[in-house]
Amino acid sequence: MFIQRIYQNLSSYLQEGKVLVIFGPRQVGKTTLLNIFLKDTSYKYKIDTGENINLQSLFASRDLNKIISYAEGYDLIVIDEAQKIPLIGSGLKMLVDSLPKIRIIVTGSSSFELAGQIGEPLTGRKNTLTLFPIAQLELKNIYNNFELKEKLEDWLIYGSYPEVVTSRTKEKKIDRIKELYESYLLKDVLELERVKGSKVLMDLLRLLAFQIGSEVSLSELGRQLGIDSKTVARYLDIFEKAFVVYNLRGYSRNLRKEITKKSKYFFYDNGIRNAIINNFNPIDSRNDVGQLWENYLFIERVKKNAYTKTYANYYFWRTWDNKEVDFVEERDGKLFGYEFKWGDKKTKPPKDWVETYKNSEYAVINKENYLDFIT
Repeated sequence: MFIQRIYQNLSSYLQEGKVLVIFGPRQVGKTTLLNIFLKDTSYKYKIDTGENINLQSLFASRDLNKIISYAEGYDLIVIDEAQKIPLIGSGLKMLVDSLPKIRIIVTGSSSFELAGQIGEPLTGRKNTLTLFPIAQLELKNIYNNFELKEKLEDWLIYGSYPEVVTSRTKEKKIDRIKELYESYLLKDVLELERVKGSKVLMDLLRLLAFQIGSEVSLSELGRQLGIDSKTVARYLDIFEKAFVVYNLRGYSRNLRKEITKKSKYFFYDNGIRNAIINNFNPIDSRNDVGQLWENYLFIERVKKNAYTKTYANYYFWRTWDNKEVDFVEERDGKLFGYEFKWGDKKTKPPKDWVETYKNSEYAVINKENYLDFIT
């Protein structure tokens, strides 16, 4: 099954004298996207990988003449896994400044490395795309709304990594998710010099997996793991930048009764979350369906907004007396509150929310209307 990605036509994002940076978790299809584009491109191109030791040495040398000679004569330079190359940002800046007609594409699976290396050197010289696991928005090219709803349990349990979506049996889906989790998920994180082992990281992810939709206390996580809260915060920051979890913060206009200092953490993929707790049981035999539903809706909304270029800030809202709104979007100068409900129970907006944010909107997202929300 071929799934057309939102960014299938990369040529529309390429510009002379600029670097196109494609971020995203491992195994979401960045290399496949490149190969499909290059197969039909009319550009004269050179493709390389950041794991090439000679290329690493070339950019590390900062030798302008050598770097120019590497790219000279080509319309397009493509470097996959570019985060492996030291000083990649400075080298790319040399290229686009010296060869103003050149076009460059780089991909990276760990934003904390690549963003840190290219952000400042390439200010004004780059365009950035983020590729996620397959979005429901992309699956609409294959399935109609009835079929998407029919497969809802698959999306909640197995997630939407490309190799998982295209696997035909549940057994193969589980095998692929476990392979992703065990072989790829923490590869970038564990390559950091400051992180020596995986056990505490796995334990931290397991704790987060059981707390979807709830505020997380760093000090409590630290007590359970036997590490200090600063170390917990550092690991969580790494997980965010490696596209494992998404940090959702509390919204407030500095009212005393609103909670702002804690965060909720959502996973970029439901299948990965279920692999972490080793639970692929069907929906009707689970007690965490509300958490799966909330995680699914949240990350699909993030994908949808990113792909449709809908710019928004994301929050949750809660007061100390437990009045809450699951998800808040701030866009176009206005607040939109959403409550995620798996069941059919009707919900009114909290009185404090209505009184405090008089011009805001509020909606309940359930199994009847969710596709409008995420596609």
